[in-house]
Amino acid sequence: MKKALWREKMLERGNWNGPIFDQHMHLDRTNRFLDAVSDFSKSGGTGIMLVHKPAFSGKLPSEIRGYVEAYSETISMAEEIRASHHLDVGVVLGPHPVAWEKQIEELGQSRSSELHMEAVSLALEFIDSGVAHCLGEVGRPHYPVGDETWDKANEMLLEIMSMAASAKTSIQLHVEENNEETCFELSQLCKSSGLPLENAIRHYAPPDVSADFTHGLSATVNVGKGSVPILTETVSKACAPWGMETDYLDDRNRPGAVLGPKTVPKRTNELCTSLLSAGWDEYDVESLMMKIHSEWPKSLYGI
Repeated sequence: MKKALWREKMLERGNWNGPIFDQHMHLDRTNRFLDAVSDFSKSGGTGIMLVHKPAFSGKLPSEIRGYVEAYSETISMAEEIRASHHLDVGVVLGPHPVAWEKQIEELGQSRSSELHMEAVSLALEFIDSGVAHCLGEVGRPHYPVGDETWDKANEMLLEIMSMAASAKTSIQLHVEENNEETCFELSQLCKSSGLPLENAIRHYAPPDVSADFTHGLSATVNVGKGSVPILTETVSKACAPWGMETDYLDDRNRPGAVLGPKTVPKRTNELCTSLLSAGWDEYDVESLMMKIHSEWPKSLYGI
């Protein structure tokens, strides 16, 4: 009985009053930073995964010292958010595959690839020390590249997955949008590398979370417009953890490029209402929301 009463307070007339977790957000001290965090918190948000933001508008690191500084800054921002807003904040560190591809022209493929793998090793050191919680976003370019570049990206991704498997950490994957085929290819790389499928998290994933689509991969779903009906239709067919994300960039020059910090709280309530309208009972909706925003983040990131 106590459990039922506690759950009743979490969902009232379709409004979710429990934890709300954005699993992929970038922040920047030179942009909105804590103002964006405030938007998220005031909308009901309680936790984020703060992801290393590459300096695409500036100069990308050309040596490992640059990654030490960038990763340390991400960790520092996480500490400040915890102190100022009392949110749960996990840290995601890793070299972005687009940064690797862009630096091929400047450094050559050999040196760019060497630096990329050094940055992966560095991120794993931070994770092992406990100040970071996930490797990412790593993967391959999301846009067309030459065969040589594509093959090298997949070669490195397989090695990165093997390193993550050995470190027993999860990874957030930046990949192209090729629907179910992308998930299948990633699942095969997981099997070859020894990385558990649920530890491979497809970042900015489509809202189809059915097992036939994900092939057992975890997912952080891009909860843009139109995502809720597809989630409502496919959630009962899911076989792996999934969550919600905005991929918020915190970039004044690209205000509409991705979703705003208020989006995950908004979509959470919309999904609750949609599931109830589809015939779900309140207990099952509450159970799902607790998995999305508390239990699965804990299992994937240890926070």
